[in-house]
Amino acid sequence: MPVARDLASLPYARYLQPFTGDLDQGDDHVEVHVDDREFDTVSAGGSRFSESALTSVTFTGGSFDRSRLDDVWIARSRWIGGSWAECDLLNVSILDGVLAGVQAYGSKWRRVTVQGCKIDSLNLRGAKLQDVEFRDCDLSEVDFGDATLAGVSFPGSMLRRVRFGKATVKKVDLRGARELDVAEGWDSLRGAIINSGQLAEAAPALAQTLGIVVKDR
Repeated sequence: MPVARDLASLPYARYLQPFTGDLDQGDDHVEVHVDDREFDTVSAGGSRFSESALTSVTFTGGSFDRSRLDDVWIARSRWIGGSWAECDLLNVSILDGVLAGVQAYGSKWRRVTVQGCKIDSLNLRGAKLQDVEFRDCDLSEVDFGDATLAGVSFPGSMLRRVRFGKATVKKVDLRGARELDVAEGWDSLRGAIINSGQLAEAAPALAQTLGIVVKDR
């Protein structure tokens, strides 16, 4: 999926207006540029962003529950804790940022690209991801439990202690991952695509999941 690498490349770049106010619950933000800001425990649940950009922004805690992001470009931003529960992300790019301890259970991600990000303890339980790419990311202890993943790929990414327990997958491509460490849910990856090298490394975990006892003598 093509991703704009700079603000000027966005199709709506010339319409963006600097945003200097506060983020409040239920607000509707159209064609705004939030830049170089720090927000602490913001309460912006049910808000909407469309054709907007967030750059060099830090969020600590707070809530965006049930918010909608439509055609939003996010770059060099940090999300520490906080909640994206039941958020709806459509045509969103998240570049060169940090997502740590974010609660995004029950969220919907459609046509989303996450590139060059460090992602730690992201809770995606029960989420629905369709046509999502994690490119060149470092994913640690991300929980996809009970999630539905369709057309999801991880080119160039590191997956460490990732959980897929009771997930439903369709056209999930893991071949491009530089590291594939599944802490839970190998049995839920039926239909996913891996390469032969990943298969060899995963063989002990797969055997244990299937109850196969390996003995040489």
